Amino acid sequence: MRLALRIVGWGALAVVGLLVVGWFALQRPDIPWAQLEARYANAQSRFMDLPGGLRVHYRDQGRPDGPTLVLVHGFSASLHAWEPWVQRLGGQYRIITLDLPGHGLTRAPADYQPSPDANADLVDAVAERLHAGTYVIGGNSMGGGVAWDLALRHPDHVRALVLVDAAGFPLPRTGRERPIPIFAILANPVGRALIRNIDTRGLAENGLKAAYVDPKLVTPALVDRYVLLSRAPGHRDLLLRGQSQPRRPVTAATFAAIHVPTLVMHGEKDALIPFAAGQGFARAIPGARLIAYPGVGHVPMEQIPDRSAADLDAFLKALPAKP
Repeated sequence: MRLALRIVGWGALAVVGLLVVGWFALQRPDIPWAQLEARYANAQSRFMDLPGGLRVHYRDQGRPDGPTLVLVHGFSASLHAWEPWVQRLGGQYRIITLDLPGHGLTRAPADYQPSPDANADLVDAVAERLHAGTYVIGGNSMGGGVAWDLALRHPDHVRALVLVDAAGFPLPRTGRERPIPIFAILANPVGRALIRNIDTRGLAENGLKAAYVDPKLVTPALVDRYVLLSRAPGHRDLLLRGQSQPRRPVTAATFAAIHVPTLVMHGEKDALIPFAAGQGFARAIPGARLIAYPGVGHVPMEQIPDRSAADLDAFLKALPAKP
């Protein structure tokens, strides 16, 4: 009996030892800014210094005298997510994209406190510095939450609102939710601490396949972009800190205060933000129009760029003329 217990104990210690060795083997250092900028900046990339030690990476592309569209990416993404729309709509519109703090090539000080309000104010500050005037604000996922928050905080600056599989609508819990593994880990403080410095390629690839639905779209280059940019100096702390911030209470009535033309675009197969959230936004925002995409996941601008860009173009062309 004692021998059996000893064998079990040794086996348990061996498993723990292997886990510890594996955890250390998966540790990954930060990647220098110069290396990341050489890989992910391009001829259109610009950098703007803002108060508080922020250095924002942005691109101001398209038709300079066209109506201005400002687009905000989702969690752990970057302005690269909007390039399919820039390619299709840049001939008619001025399109400003940017990386939020903790994302892409934007640098933020170590004590920066990320929040939806801070991100909304930062996006508006970039637009104002670029003399965007009254602009259309759009966002995907977390960036959609930034977009509607900006429309509430700076209504005089917003001509229209575009929500692409946007975050932030309060849905009742059903008990049947099955979170994507990476987001389940991020929701737990112990999980956040354990994955801070490890190689998250497998988790990232799993999450991206859930988001894009079509696994052929999740190329090694796409996974590289998400994983490598997350290893920019300070990014992992900001990404994890943002997940630990308390959320501001929001109800359906919150969105009744949005009084600009609103387009809600949502993939019916979104595994990250249910289609019901898009329906909720469309009901709660006065006059909002909902476009549903059957068979499409979390990122319509990348998964079905032709159709989603055409739908956005039709919405923008129908807007009342700017005064």
